[in-house]
Amino acid sequence: MNEDIRHQSLPQSFSVRELGSTEARGLWGIKHTRKPVDLMVANAKTSITPLPPQVELRISQEGCEIIGEKSKTFYPIHTVSYGVQDLVYTRVFCMIVVKDSMSADRKPFDCVAFVCESRNVARNLTYALAAAFQAYSRKVRNTGSSKSRFAIDLRTPEELEMEIRKVDSDA
Repeated sequence: MNEDIRHQSLPQSFSVRELGSTEARGLWGIKHTRKPVDLMVANAKTSITPLPPQVELRISQEGCEIIGEKSKTFYPIHTVSYGVQDLVYTRVFCMIVVKDSMSADRKPFDCVAFVCESRNVARNLTYALAAAFQAYSRKVRNTGSSKSRFAIDLRTPEELEMEIRKVDSDA
């Protein structure tokens, strides 16, 4: 699997629907994306507008750029701490972003989610982010400095589900 990541060329662009972002309770792990994704999907299903907006999500060595019809948002790669294809909604890709500033009543992490046209596209987006993390890691090693830690979960939705069931049964 690591071999696949090395052969991912960057930048890569994906046409996705932006579900939005909401507060996450932790830096990385599917346990911190589960509730935010459920909330965003529920909001999208009950929304007056028929579909979330179509955007281009561009993954590069520098970060993740969301290009909409009227706006652009850029998350530098060192602010993205985690990315995964969702376990329940396998067409959803989400990532946890560390915010630069926060108020006293808010957590420092946001979960940003996108609906892809297929589960395979969501998987490819996950691989592209893994390639960006790998490129950033090489750059940090070469310069000897690091701004943050990050993680990418490359397990399939089935493997993630087995892990969650194992944790639940151990508890």
